[in-house]
Amino acid sequence: MSTRKHTALPKAQILIEALPWLTRHRGKTVVIKFGGNAMVDAELKAAFAQDVVFLHHAGLRPVVVHGGGPQISAQLDKQGLVSEFKAGLRVTTPEAMDVVRMVLAGQVQRELVGLLNEHGPLAVGLTGEDAHTITATRHRPLIDGEPVDIGRVGEVTDIDTGAIQALLTDGRIPVVSSIARSQDEGDTGHVYNVNADTAAAALAAALGAETLMVLTDVEGLYEDWPRSDDVISRLTATELEKLLPELSSGMVPKMRGCLHAVRNGVQTARVIDGRVQHSILLEIFTDEGIGTMVVPDELTEGATA
Repeated sequence: MSTRKHTALPKAQILIEALPWLTRHRGKTVVIKFGGNAMVDAELKAAFAQDVVFLHHAGLRPVVVHGGGPQISAQLDKQGLVSEFKAGLRVTTPEAMDVVRMVLAGQVQRELVGLLNEHGPLAVGLTGEDAHTITATRHRPLIDGEPVDIGRVGEVTDIDTGAIQALLTDGRIPVVSSIARSQDEGDTGHVYNVNADTAAAALAAALGAETLMVLTDVEGLYEDWPRSDDVISRLTATELEKLLPELSSGMVPKMRGCLHAVRNGVQTARVIDGRVQHSILLEIFTDEGIGTMVVPDELTEGATA
């Protein structure tokens, strides 16, 4: 009996530590951008699915948004199409767009829905095209002050949350592929490839989510990379805005997304290390948390989020 008490006690302590966080987050919407190594490593994928299902059963309302960079690159390579990036975004020709659509909606989304549904009839997949969930116009990023055409890459102009809200109300977990319908005149029926970080941030804001979580392949936002690997644990929107020009191109869409989210009603935006199993649970339900948390300017230092 004493051995049983001894082995069970740490489990009870872990559950008790989670209690205030469970109380705080219950009923709240959390948008999670799934990406990086977590998308391609089998154990990390399984752990991610467990985390999302745990959030659901703990009374939160998770919404998953995904891209599929590694899978898209692999399929383009298989078809002899070149992967090219400008301003941190994939140059997307019409031929490449067909591949993007096929990989995101037909491969990555289906696999993720399948992993989640191993735990019950929970996940429903949709793309930004469905029910006009994400609408976009052609995005032309500035490089050296000049707008550059990078093909069928979209800039989000409108979000219709109706389908996602209906799924959440029905107790489901929406899994959204970052493809958008075109709002450009004369371009009806066409779609755009939207950066998944950007799509997740736009959805989080439109849904009035409590939290945006972005999984990535680093520990968080580094204070002085590459000279130091100290991670900034918390910063305000204004502090982040000042840092943006210094960031590596890969981190820019993630941190711009975090900035957009907290400037548009989301309480916290977090960049966390998707290479750590159960990083989502560690971030939401422990005192320490991991990664970098961005908060609105009006949230005082003493406040908890």
